[in-house]
Parts: sequence; C-alpha cells; structure tokens
Amino acid sequence: MSNQDIYKNLTQLGSETKLPDNPEDAILEKVPNPQSDIDYAVRFTAPEFTSLCPLTSQPDFAHLVIDYIPGDWLVESKSLKLFLGSFRNHGAFHEDCTVSIGRRLEELLDPKWLRIGGYWYPRGGIPIDVFYQTADAPDHVWIPPQDVPTYRGRG
Repeated sequence: MSNQDIYKNLTQLGSETKLPDNPEDAILEKVPNPQSDIDYAVRFTAPEFTSLCPLTSQPDFAHLVIDYIPGDWLVESKSLKLFLGSFRNHGAFHEDCTVSIGRRLEELLDPKWLRIGGYWYPRGGIPIDVFYQTADAPDHVWIPPQDVPTYRGRG
C-alpha cells in the first residue's frame, strides 16, 4: 500500500484548517503505526493549553503532558494540535478537560497504555493537577517522568 493510500483519509494534514469551535466538533485523526511490532513511548507536551472556566468564563491555563505506547495507530499531530486548541473557548473544569482529552485519545487509538498529566496554573490561589492513566505502565518500556514541578511559577 502506498503512502498516498495510507494517508488519503486524512482531512487536515497538508491543508489549511480552521481551529474547531469546541472539542466536540474537533476531528482527531490517526495514522498507521509503522513500528507496531515493538513497544515504545510517544510524548506530546502542550505547555500553553487554555480553556475557560465554565462559571466565570475566565481563562484557565495548563501544561499538559500526554504519554502513550501505541498499538496499531498513532495520533496525527496536526489533528491533536487542533483538538487541543478547540478547548480555548470551551468552558469546562480542569478535571473534565484533562480526563476528556485522555479518554478521547484512548477511544481513537486503543493504545497499549496512555497517561495524561494536566498541570493547571492557579486561579484563586490553588493549582489543580489532574492525572488520567489507562493502566499500570509496562516495565519493559522506558517512560520518562513528566517532571513538571508542583507549582512554584511553572515553566
């Protein structure tokens, strides 16, 4: 099968794509994992993730770290960026945003393992960190720690 055949169903890669208005309208896409015969870790880091407080509409900011061990599929990175960006005008609590992202990726990819750490900057004086994981991390794959410090002016 040629690369053109493999990627013909992608709707966003290689074209101008508008940022979705909300996560429900965002299209997450996947591509075949060319190394599916071995286990390895993939990490995406979004240090400038934003959403809105559902009660006050004030902006909330987080440093997200997404780690997964792919099975047959990889998330297409442009679609992931657009999906994460779709939260910019979306009102939801920190916990809902973080867990929703993890669950949506799990549903799309059926990874061997996935975790997401949502390290939220404080508003009202309290940072809220949210973690979602599908299972225990396997021992045979090197998965680096997320190393996002507890809040002391993150960055």
